[in-house]
Amino acid sequence: MFVPKYNYLISLLVSCALLSPIQAFAGVSDIATKTAQYAQSTYQVQMLESLRQLMTFNTVAVEGVNSPDNPEHQKFKAELAKQAKHLGLDYIDYGYVVVIGLGDNEQRVGMITHGDIQPFNPTKWAQSPLTLDLTSEPGKLIGRGTEDDKGPISNALYAMKAIKDSNVKLNKRIELYVYMAEESDWEPLRQHIKLHSLPQVNITLDSEYPVVTAEKGYGTISMTFPKANYTSNKVYISEFTGGFFGSQIPEDAHVSIENANQKLLAEIKQRAQSHIGMSYNYQWQGKRLSISALGKSAHSSKPEYGVNAITHLADLLAINHWPNNASGALINFINDHLGIGLYGSKFGDIAYSDDFMGPMSVQPTVLKATSKGMELNINIRRPVGKSTKQLEREISSTLTKWQQQNQITLVDVSNEINEPFVQKNAPQIDTLLDVFSFYTNITDAKPISIGGGTNSRLFPNAVSFGPSMPGTVYTGHSEHEFITMEQFVLTLKMYTAMLIELAK
Repeated sequence: MFVPKYNYLISLLVSCALLSPIQAFAGVSDIATKTAQYAQSTYQVQMLESLRQLMTFNTVAVEGVNSPDNPEHQKFKAELAKQAKHLGLDYIDYGYVVVIGLGDNEQRVGMITHGDIQPFNPTKWAQSPLTLDLTSEPGKLIGRGTEDDKGPISNALYAMKAIKDSNVKLNKRIELYVYMAEESDWEPLRQHIKLHSLPQVNITLDSEYPVVTAEKGYGTISMTFPKANYTSNKVYISEFTGGFFGSQIPEDAHVSIENANQKLLAEIKQRAQSHIGMSYNYQWQGKRLSISALGKSAHSSKPEYGVNAITHLADLLAINHWPNNASGALINFINDHLGIGLYGSKFGDIAYSDDFMGPMSVQPTVLKATSKGMELNINIRRPVGKSTKQLEREISSTLTKWQQQNQITLVDVSNEINEPFVQKNAPQIDTLLDVFSFYTNITDAKPISIGGGTNSRLFPNAVSFGPSMPGTVYTGHSEHEFITMEQFVLTLKMYTAMLIELAK
């Protein structure tokens, strides 16, 4: 049931989002446009309440706990089941995978989403990221999962409800897949797919418009700079930390410099003036100078939308080549082979680009102290154009030369390099482009490539369709995740029309 205190705010948002009905044109049927208009005029308030309820569950993965055993995941799925029943949709819980369906035809159209979310730092949000914040920035729906992926789940549920209400004759069953470990572990989904038949045509609701037909391959380069007992009366780095999780451009980093002086601080502050989008806080404790860096978080597949605090703080300290204890060596390596660039131009011969998919991105995302030293994790997003073996050789060559030149032996060096995904044969692409163009008036829309990786690559004939609009900043995985009310409603309309065009 709708919570009364939200009545005024949501009514205001709903009224702002109402648009004039649009007449159908070739490629989008009259029944699709009428049903989409019905969805908009009837279900905005309920759809917002659906999202508000789904957001209250902290569905972050817990290390060592399988999703079916996670109490928060269980409560989230119970809420999904309640909403599905209320909407007259069927519901099956397979453990890691939930399927919500409409119709009983043998041919099927699938919508692929996920119910798990990435971690968050609650101190960086105006309100709790587990609540639907409608007031901090009017017109925006702020909170973890609004864009990735709980918002699209609510969109899909009410698109299905509108179709059911309108008694649209469907020749295909519609199925909404909600996977509970997309952000942490794809293996349970692979096992599910081995045991169950899948829809013949699939749409992933976890990306961008207009239609995504190619995704870069996710990768992690990991290495540990060995712990070394180091003390000196000269200047050196005693601590360097930063980052939150592997698929987020880090906005926080911290360094401690021993035996520092005012001359060094002046040089650092002078260098900081060239760092756009960064702020630094300097504190003294005796001869120890501590510097905290604040950049801007972003999804690591979109490094251009963020400002990496790790690379910029290291660059701030490029005025010296530091003694090779763990933290000092780590800073030296970042400055030697990463810098503040985005695409690996300093990392030996690794950098390359594809005409459609764009350049490979190479970004440090997490620094972690371990029993062996300081672990550095570098996130890469690779297009087509180089083989995995070639990339591994180039990475190995760069690390070998650096170790020889600096007389350091890195430990626990590893590479995880996944393949890019290119979808060439999906039959629904033109239909999706027609729906997108109809509702946005962007008439020259064409398929695009993204840096992120979705579950599209595991499903037959799958492409991604929303919810992020072209020319807007994708906010999933950031510490300021939101979707606008206008976009939330537009997506409801497009999903409604899309499902009718594909299933009727």
